[in-house]
Amino acid sequence: MNTDDLISLLSNQVTRVDRAAVARRFVQALLAGALGSLILLSLVFGLRHDLGEVARSGIFWAKLAFPLAVGIGALLTLTRIGRPGARAGLTWALVALPFVAVWGAGWMVFEHAEPAARAAVVFGHTWRTCPFNILLLSVPTFPAAMWAMRSLAPTRLRVAGAVAGLLASATATVVYCLHCPEMSPAFWSVWYAAGMLLPALIGAWLGPRLLRW
Repeated sequence: MNTDDLISLLSNQVTRVDRAAVARRFVQALLAGALGSLILLSLVFGLRHDLGEVARSGIFWAKLAFPLAVGIGALLTLTRIGRPGARAGLTWALVALPFVAVWGAGWMVFEHAEPAARAAVVFGHTWRTCPFNILLLSVPTFPAAMWAMRSLAPTRLRVAGAVAGLLASATATVVYCLHCPEMSPAFWSVWYAAGMLLPALIGAWLGPRLLRW
């Protein structure tokens, strides 16, 4: 068989690669996980009684935007590091920027608060339970994110597990915002961040076990 015949034979077996397949798999997994988190929220915590009223305020949407932006950054990072030999590149900045933005906003709120009120804007009323509530609501989203990640071929399993855990917790935090009464960026910058990082640490620990291929 000469070279032209070999090329012709190989080209006959070429199938079109669906570039949207990975994105669809993650979207399906996260929608299923978010639905599970919403059901869990309804059973354990319940929605805010004033959700309809507070949803008309800009600060509520800013609160939602924080974990949503983290989740988008984590998703874009996963689609890159899920390819053997690929580097995350600038997508790490998309993960970090929401944290930097909310830390900056939290610091401004803290600085402009009266000295006697500064502890309240940071600790709120739920600081003892907030990170663990997010961790609990990540129970449905965590396996969903790991399942979607297994469709790729990551080589840095701890990093992939950590980012998948962050994606899961960011999704759970979006759901948690429907219950959480805290409206201070200074609170979110500490306790929402802690809640999102806990599943990321668990993902880094379990990544080599769950994502091995």
